[in-house]
Amino acid sequence: MSHIAYVNGRYVRHTEATVHIEDRGYQFADGVYEVIAVWNKKPVDYGAHISRLLRSLAEIGISAFPNPGVLTVIIKEIMRRNRLSRGSIYMQVSRGVAPRNHAFPPEKTSTSLVVTARHGVGPSEAQIKHGVRVSTEPDLRWGRRDIKSVGLLPNVLAKQRAVLKGAYEALLIDGDGTLTEATSANLWILDQEGALLTRPLGPDILAGITRQTVLSLARSTGLKVTERSFSLEEVLGAREVILSGTTTFVLSVVQVDDSVIANGLPGSCAMDLAELYFAHLNNPPANAWRIE
Repeated sequence: MSHIAYVNGRYVRHTEATVHIEDRGYQFADGVYEVIAVWNKKPVDYGAHISRLLRSLAEIGISAFPNPGVLTVIIKEIMRRNRLSRGSIYMQVSRGVAPRNHAFPPEKTSTSLVVTARHGVGPSEAQIKHGVRVSTEPDLRWGRRDIKSVGLLPNVLAKQRAVLKGAYEALLIDGDGTLTEATSANLWILDQEGALLTRPLGPDILAGITRQTVLSLARSTGLKVTERSFSLEEVLGAREVILSGTTTFVLSVVQVDDSVIANGLPGSCAMDLAELYFAHLNNPPANAWRIE
């Protein structure tokens, strides 16, 4: 975990980092967050993550926020002070501190910004080699899942139910019976015809940055990729089930609830995509900090 955190203009010891009791992130979950993987001292897909953060802020009406260039300086300093080589950076922005009232505070209210670091990122060697088990849970999240909101209670409850079942993750089932994503990862299946399926972007799922990278990598190999919804029946009958995410990377699912997927071993598609993704991590662009 971070030894040093950035909190509203100050670098402080992690154990001493605090926010105000009337911070709207604490009172209302009125804020957004972003997580960026760091691999060999370089951020992964940095520009795309910053673009998504700015989009989330715009979608909830937060405009008073540090320039992305200033944010980059802060992130670099947090990495330096925490000697971060492989891990992740967490950023959280709330609407700021104001007397508790559901309506927005005055426009002059300063936003709150917290940046921390965590050492270690990605699945374990055993998880990559053997795959993981997941459970299924109803998707009870709000209707704007495309916004990376700090209001994650439904995700937390679903993930805890999965953990109590001995599962690594929970796949979320929407009200129409289709799968959306996992609590902290996007979801893919390789169908019986050899097409890679993932749910299309929209308010139902988060626009995963790793998802976008995997889409590009899959298409570069000539693999047929289709963005459409799919049912639990299709998941259980799939040749492969795959998760992707900033801290998940690319990971094979070998069992869903009590149903074993195919032969119960990671499939060649997942393993190939994971290999391509590790190549992506190990070969960052010349300017890994570029913001488009």
